[in-house]
Amino acid sequence: MTITDTPTTGTAADAPSPGGRPHRPLPLGSITPGGWLLDQLRLQADNITGQLEALWPDVGPDSGWRGGAGENWERGPYYLDGLVPLAHVLHDDRLLALASPWIEWILSSQREDGFFGPTGNDDWWPRMVACKVLTQHADATGDDRVAPFLSRYFRHQLSHLPARPLTSWGRARGADNVLSVWWLYEQTGEDWLLDLVDVLAAQTIRWDEYLTGDLITGAARVFSHRTHGPNVAMGLKTGAVDALRDRDLTGHAARTESAFGNLDRWHGQAHGWFSGDEWLGGPTATAGVETCQVVEMMFTQEVHAQVYGRAIDGDRLEHLAYNLLPASSDPEMRGHQYHQQANQVSVSVARREWSFSSDDAGIFGLEPHFGCCTANLHQGWPKFVANSWLRDDDGLRVVAYAPVTVQTAVGPDPVTIQVDTTYPFDETVTIRVATERTAPFALRLRIPEWADDARLTVGGAPVALAGEARLPAEDGYVTLERDWSTAGDVVLVLPMRARVTRRERQAASVRLGPLTMVYSPGERWVEHEGAPGIGEWEIHPRGSWNWALDQVGSATSWRVTRGTVPTTPWSLRDRRSAAVVLHAPGARATEWRMAGAQADVPPASPVLDHGPDDDLRLVPYGSARLRVTEFPVIGNWRDVDDVEEPGR
Repeated sequence: MTITDTPTTGTAADAPSPGGRPHRPLPLGSITPGGWLLDQLRLQADNITGQLEALWPDVGPDSGWRGGAGENWERGPYYLDGLVPLAHVLHDDRLLALASPWIEWILSSQREDGFFGPTGNDDWWPRMVACKVLTQHADATGDDRVAPFLSRYFRHQLSHLPARPLTSWGRARGADNVLSVWWLYEQTGEDWLLDLVDVLAAQTIRWDEYLTGDLITGAARVFSHRTHGPNVAMGLKTGAVDALRDRDLTGHAARTESAFGNLDRWHGQAHGWFSGDEWLGGPTATAGVETCQVVEMMFTQEVHAQVYGRAIDGDRLEHLAYNLLPASSDPEMRGHQYHQQANQVSVSVARREWSFSSDDAGIFGLEPHFGCCTANLHQGWPKFVANSWLRDDDGLRVVAYAPVTVQTAVGPDPVTIQVDTTYPFDETVTIRVATERTAPFALRLRIPEWADDARLTVGGAPVALAGEARLPAEDGYVTLERDWSTAGDVVLVLPMRARVTRRERQAASVRLGPLTMVYSPGERWVEHEGAPGIGEWEIHPRGSWNWALDQVGSATSWRVTRGTVPTTPWSLRDRRSAAVVLHAPGARATEWRMAGAQADVPPASPVLDHGPDDDLRLVPYGSARLRVTEFPVIGNWRDVDDVEEPGR
């Protein structure tokens, strides 16, 4: 939908790039967090990310990626892939000082033939991550050493990949290598880089073919790079990256949607994403999702937004950021889980029926199970900030709504955009544009798929988004094109009403706007004495967790109450203190019991053994480290019209 007050004149936001991403990121550091989001990133900076080098030798001074004799594979680059963007979106001098020795060592490690990095391994894969780090560093600082460094390395790849092709992790994740090649191509336009794109693409797993065809339909029990959860999350971007070369955006987007559909059908969870408790784990509500998978899926969605430019890409990114990402760490970001569960009613050291994990994979701590997530978790929040807005040729677009400030330019003219909101805890987003530019340019606002009755005003004047006056939306975006120097506030209201989605055995899950809403039985945190890092915790319930929902046919009328967002935004002192609470009718499902250390599958609905209805206070998934997300249902509701079918 395009709404124009005056004819478009003047200079476009930027001249089109010679190739690459249709919707381009702003330079790292141009977007900074505010409000609750700033509180969240400061928790990360002050705790796990800011302290990790002192706590964990794998990224300490002895790292192979700093010239030492320590770990020399992926952990150093993974850590930098979060530390560098976090330092720049916060403009934090201490974090910048932590990152500097790593960057300097990497840049000084290049050999005459262009190869670089620790001499103890020659794996292509960790260098893919290191290249991503360098491109972000260059975007933020303008370091003119990076482009020639990458040019020498990519010429080395072009020369050596035919005889030493991508294998193992690199073959699964080749799209990440290609993205860095495209970054350099956008700088130089040199055609030989396209030859390297073709070589890398030919050596990368054909994820579209696998995910739309031969995808495993049950929990995997044998390792394969095609069934490893983070590999799948990373592989989902391969079609979008291929589209940068062949420009078949429509075809690749359709195959991407088919892949999402298959994953949801065979491995979809009540929280809205596919399982991966090391390997694809099926649809059971106690299957796990790895923290690496969460942050890599976020990066994939950010790439999708840059390539496809659809509202659904932002919807999915928000859903990850506002549900699974905060749930993966404790509220203060002192430690993380390796695997999280949709129905997670106890966090303890115990055997769970995951595809492949140790008994401690569910506790919160420094290094439960494998250390990959310890190194990789850091990219989630800062890259979310950095990709919340993108640049189009004729203006700017919102990918995800959050309290941020954008400092940029349209043509030669400075533009500042301030987003004032407590979304996703509230419904209203206020956008203030400050500029002296009088020539019109475009702002594209994402209208979430769930926001059927969104309302929009500009300078107090309503803009039609519904009814007969509504024009067709452009991939879920409304375009406002005007002189912004005197336009006034842009106020978008996204009413949030409960939505119920059916699951297997007629169970149910609940959404409220971008949030998945869950029941929390209360939490009793128990610290492990003498644990490494900042700490290590189990969590035990304070009350009964086995509840069923009632009256789901009237879910849109369930009451919502809101409070102040705490300074630890995704904490839950008790159900009454949550920033948003959905009041749902429900009763005990007494036949629903534990199965070992976790909840059994929900009993088939309708459940008949229940007492009188009670007020179930449902809270955000990301705030509840103990939770029930998939519920049995009281009564026969198969003929109810206003519930969603399974799927996203």
